Amino acid sequence: MLFAIIVGGLIGYAFGKFPGFLVGAAIGAFLLHRLKRRLIGKLQSIQSGFIDSVFAVMGALCKADGVVSRDEIQMAETMFVRFRLNEAQKAQAKAAFYRGKQPDFDLEAELGRFLRASGRQPALLQMFLQVQVSAVAADGSVHPAEHEMLVRIARGLGLPESQVDQLEAMLRGGAHSGQAGAGQRSSADQISDAYKVLGVSPSVSDEELKKAYRKLMSENHPDKLAGKGLPESMREMAEERTREISHAYDVIKEARKRQA
Repeated sequence: MLFAIIVGGLIGYAFGKFPGFLVGAAIGAFLLHRLKRRLIGKLQSIQSGFIDSVFAVMGALCKADGVVSRDEIQMAETMFVRFRLNEAQKAQAKAAFYRGKQPDFDLEAELGRFLRASGRQPALLQMFLQVQVSAVAADGSVHPAEHEMLVRIARGLGLPESQVDQLEAMLRGGAHSGQAGAGQRSSADQISDAYKVLGVSPSVSDEELKKAYRKLMSENHPDKLAGKGLPESMREMAEERTREISHAYDVIKEARKRQA
């Protein structure tokens, strides 16, 4: 803010000496305040749109296999807790989830609204898809009809189908070593899924692997996502994603060391 006041003041001084400096500084402070209000308003709009669209699409996704089960409703309520939604946000999420369950719900139109609200920022789109994959996998399985809709959602967001495979690989592996079930999978399966998590082929060089890892970590940094409009309530999922990416990288590095 001080910088804007000084710049405004110097411009004003060039035209009107000291009185001009005062006027210019005041104008600079006013314009900066207006800009900050606009940026905050835009972030709040993105965050509200994120919650509304993510739960509306979740409602449609849960009904993809023909019926919304009690387990799926419980899953949605669990998401309210996991995302630490306040009472107003819970009411918004519940209304959106109910809207998504309706027969006339237009999935493509909803995804289009979110695309416009998010500014098509890749990291926000990927996080949106991650929430959907996490939701349908909450009961331990993904119905074929649900997988088909996940692919449809990815395409509607302009993301490749491989994004669905990547996110399913994260969940399937438990993606970090402390999760239950991770040790029960074969080493080959864990390594295969680790490559999917990083979105690279097993044939990439060590340098290309490191580049892909660093790019993903940069894109998915929680602070960076928050600055782009990700609700603070979903920060935990963003942190989880970075841990999964880091674990996948470690799995591949260890595998390559053993093969050397």
